[in-house]
Amino acid sequence: MKTFSAKEIFMRILLLSAVGLLLLPFTLSAQTADEIVSKYVQKIGGIEKLQAIKTMRSSGKFVGGGGFEAKVINENKRPNLVREEFLLQGLTAINAYDGKSGWKINPFDGKKEPESLGEEELKQIVEDSDFDGPLVNYASKGNKVEFVGKEEYEGSDVYNLKVTLANGTVKHYFLDTEYYIPIKIETKQINRGTEFEFETVLGDYKEVGGIYFPFSMESGRKGSPNKSSVTFEKIEINMPLDDGRFAMPKTSGAKKP
Repeated sequence: MKTFSAKEIFMRILLLSAVGLLLLPFTLSAQTADEIVSKYVQKIGGIEKLQAIKTMRSSGKFVGGGGFEAKVINENKRPNLVREEFLLQGLTAINAYDGKSGWKINPFDGKKEPESLGEEELKQIVEDSDFDGPLVNYASKGNKVEFVGKEEYEGSDVYNLKVTLANGTVKHYFLDTEYYIPIKIETKQINRGTEFEFETVLGDYKEVGGIYFPFSMESGRKGSPNKSSVTFEKIEINMPLDDGRFAMPKTSGAKKP
């Protein structure tokens, strides 16, 4: 059996200590991220109340650039069904996902028949179909959450969580350090080979069915003064929603003359 001198043993201890110090930040980071996510779930109402919600309908007002207004209605049903309506001047645009495929009707482009979503549109609505959001049970969804650090946002301390979705989209969630609710989300997306950064500011949290939801959202390109906003007037839960609302309607078959 090989024996080691006191000097060799000392050097091995130093080496193991150095390796331990190198690994420590990663260990603490993972633990801290899980702790923050756990507190977030608790603060908004808890996992049991959250998963007791099977359907949800959010209705409110959209205000876009130039101040024009439209009505929006979003419907979600577990596990991953979503329908988004945009109503303006008597016309209704629809984006929807039935759990397998996405479709749309866009009368603002002169199209009244349903058609399949494009690649980027489908990617976005699949993200929207995550009923509980990317932080809840993130590992089982293939998402990765990393604790970036503690920062300051508009005079308040926030936790910065980097969330890498299973599809590659990277989001940064900024959570209030006292209430553990997201107050801003930054998203990096690649569209046709070009990377874009968007930010969404969340606010006006209210309790519905034991869970706190943001009733206001302001979104736009990061750093741009041109932002759009959505203010929800009502969020309803556990109302009947037939699966057919999310399925792509059959086309009329009518041909243009």
